[in-house]
Amino acid sequence: MRTILKKSILLGIILIGFSLYAQNRHLDNFKPQDQDGIGVFEVQKDTVSTFDGVKVRVGGASTLQFQALDNENSGAAPLGKVGSNFNLATANLDLDVALYDGVRMHLRTYLSSRHHHETYVKGGYFQIDKLDFISEGFLEDFMSHATIKIGHMENNYGDAHFRRSDNAQTLFNPFVGNLIMDSFTTEVGAELLYQCDSGFLGMVGFSNGKLNQNVKESNGTTGGAAFLAKVGYDKQITDDFRFRLTGSLYNTGYAQSVYLYTADRAGSRYYDIMQSATATKDDFRSGRFDPGFKNKITAVMINPFIKYGGLEVFGTVELTSGRTLAETDRRKATQYAGELIYRFGNSENFYLGGRYNTVSAELTSGDDINIDRFQLGAGWFMTKNVLMKAEYVVQKYKDYPTGDLLEDGKFNGFMLEAAISF
Repeated sequence: MRTILKKSILLGIILIGFSLYAQNRHLDNFKPQDQDGIGVFEVQKDTVSTFDGVKVRVGGASTLQFQALDNENSGAAPLGKVGSNFNLATANLDLDVALYDGVRMHLRTYLSSRHHHETYVKGGYFQIDKLDFISEGFLEDFMSHATIKIGHMENNYGDAHFRRSDNAQTLFNPFVGNLIMDSFTTEVGAELLYQCDSGFLGMVGFSNGKLNQNVKESNGTTGGAAFLAKVGYDKQITDDFRFRLTGSLYNTGYAQSVYLYTADRAGSRYYDIMQSATATKDDFRSGRFDPGFKNKITAVMINPFIKYGGLEVFGTVELTSGRTLAETDRRKATQYAGELIYRFGNSENFYLGGRYNTVSAELTSGDDINIDRFQLGAGWFMTKNVLMKAEYVVQKYKDYPTGDLLEDGKFNGFMLEAAISF
C-alpha cells in the first residue's frame, strides 16, 4: 500500500508539472530529452539567456521490452532456460531547475529498474554556465565557452555514455543493449568543460572514485581519487556533414573499489541470459563483461562520430588496464565497437542500423578470452517523444576455460522495445 501511495504521489507531481509548464518547458543550456537530443553530446551553450526566475522542468521516461532470446553453452555447467515474455517496465523521473541566470540543477530518480524495483536516486548535479551570482559579468568571456558541473553525477568519460540506455531513458540508443563493457559510473566530483567556437573542446575533472559513498577507512584511507580528461573536435562542416573525434581518460591511482564497468545499478537489458540453472538470484549485469580491475584502473576511450545526411557512423576504441590489490601486475582489456545507422523520413523519424562489438581481456586466472556481439536494429519515432524499436542480437563467448559457465557460450534472438521520454 505504501509503494502504491509513493507512486501515486510521484505521478501527481508529473501531472502537476505538465499543467504548470506545458506552454514553455525550455531551459537554457539543456539537452532535449526527446528526438531532438539525438546527436547531442556535451550540452551546447546558449548565446541568449531566457532566465526570468526560478523554473522547474518535470520530465521523465518509461520503457518496456518484449524479450525472445535463447542461450546455450558447451553443457559443462547447465544454463537456466529462458523463454519469450515481457521484462519489467522501467521508469525515470527528472527534475531540472533553473535556479539563477546560468545556474541549473539536475536530479534523476529511477522509479523502477531491473536491479532496484524500489525508487532510488541515480544522482544529480549543479551546472554553472555563468558566474553572475558572484558579480554581474564576472569572467564573462571565459564563461561564454565554459561549463562547470559539480555533484554526485555521471562521469563524462568517453562519448559512448551519451548514446547508451540510462534505465528508462532509451531514446538516444539506436539499439536495445548497451556495449559489452559498459563504461558508466556515478561519483562525487567536478568537471570543467571548455568548448571553442572553432570546434575544439577540452574537459578536466576529478572525482572521489567511489560509487557508494561512505567515510569508512580501508588500507588507511577513506577512498581514492579519479582523474578525468577529454579533448576533441566537433564541427558542423557543412549543412549535411558533421565530424566529431574525441579522446578520453579515466585514471585512478588507488580506489577502494572501482565501478567503471559495474556501476549501472539499473541492470542489463538482456534478462536472465547466461545464468546458471542453479542461480538463486538475478545477475542483473547478464550479457555484460567486467574485467575485474577492482582497485586500480587506467582507461582510454577514442570515439569518432560522422554524420553525412542521414548516414551516421559512431565508433569506440577502448584500451584499459588495471588490477586488484592482490595482484602485482596489471591485466589488460580491449574493446572495439562500430555503429552504422541510416536515418530517413521527413524528420529522420525512421532508422536502420547495425553494431559490431568485441572485447578481448585477460582474466584473473590468466586465461585470455574474447566476446563478440552483433546487433541489427530498426526504429520508428511515432512522435518526438515516442520510439518503437526492434533488435536482433547474437553474442558469443570464446576461449573461456573448461568447466566455466560461459565456455562456448552464446545467446541470440529478438528484442522489441517501446520508449517514451519527455
